[in-house]
Amino acid sequence: MKKKILTGDRPTGKLHLGHYIGSLQNRIKLQSTYDQYILVADLQALTDHFDHPEKVTQNIIEVTKDYLSIGIDPDQTTIVVQSQIPEIAELTVYYLNLVTLGQLNRNPTVKYEIQQKGYSKSIPAGFFCYPVSQAADITLFQAELVPVGDDQLPMIEQTNEIVRRFNKIYHTNILKECKAVLSKTSRLVGIDGKSKSSKSLGNAIALSDPPDVIKKKVFQMYTDPDHIKASDPGRVEGNVVFTYLDAFHSDQEAVADLKAHYRRGGLGDVVIKNILNDSLQRLLGPIRAKRDSLDTNMVKEILHYGTAKAAQLAKATIEMVREAIGIQSF
Repeated sequence: MKKKILTGDRPTGKLHLGHYIGSLQNRIKLQSTYDQYILVADLQALTDHFDHPEKVTQNIIEVTKDYLSIGIDPDQTTIVVQSQIPEIAELTVYYLNLVTLGQLNRNPTVKYEIQQKGYSKSIPAGFFCYPVSQAADITLFQAELVPVGDDQLPMIEQTNEIVRRFNKIYHTNILKECKAVLSKTSRLVGIDGKSKSSKSLGNAIALSDPPDVIKKKVFQMYTDPDHIKASDPGRVEGNVVFTYLDAFHSDQEAVADLKAHYRRGGLGDVVIKNILNDSLQRLLGPIRAKRDSLDTNMVKEILHYGTAKAAQLAKATIEMVREAIGIQSF
């Protein structure tokens, strides 16, 4: 039997190059080897978009189209809409009894996101507790492997702490600990060079961006502020254009030559931005064309089928959990 693997995204906007270079490429490789579930995490997205639910619901189809356009195969990967699995909410309630406020408050991922979103004392409880919901996602689908970035490792540890506590209190071993699957590539910096690429920060290139938008974003990229004239020597380190060339250009020897030329002077920013734009257009053109060919009704059918399949596994897991706790059906 194949090991189960769970991953997912919040549908607050279309997926971007930061997703592609990390988790999305991993998912394409893993789907033929593992029993992979991808969660369209609309409930989690509502923890900080509760006042604009349309931003979440409208993007469920859009994010799914992104998955399909880059090579996620619904015959190999089960795509699930989180809100349509009520057992997640039930399991979250059970887990909340096993976690202290202190544990949640010490979670570095949560602390960083609270700071990033500008929350102070007015932190929504749903957002503060979303790591517990993530633990429910992982364990409900009996996932043993979870592809994440290194910033999400505290979430995996929190999940395993809950698993150990549950199994100990209820004298069972029905819940399995999970392991993180880290991407070999580092997180992609945003086009502004200030933080990681993020749809919420508006500094990302979406997989579905049209050619003119891609070019515009490339030409907005942060380079070397001291590289005033093409003849000036330039810095490659911290130069976003070279970061993206490292990630997406098909000829890394050519990129190395560009770096050497830029460092000694004589290579302008317009030239390297045009080279990067050409690379991204070649990469994203076929993805965008595949996306445009997808029928919305077919995408809905894929979501319906995947969610129905996942619901069977969720029901089986929650029955074992209820039995372990001692909650009887009447």
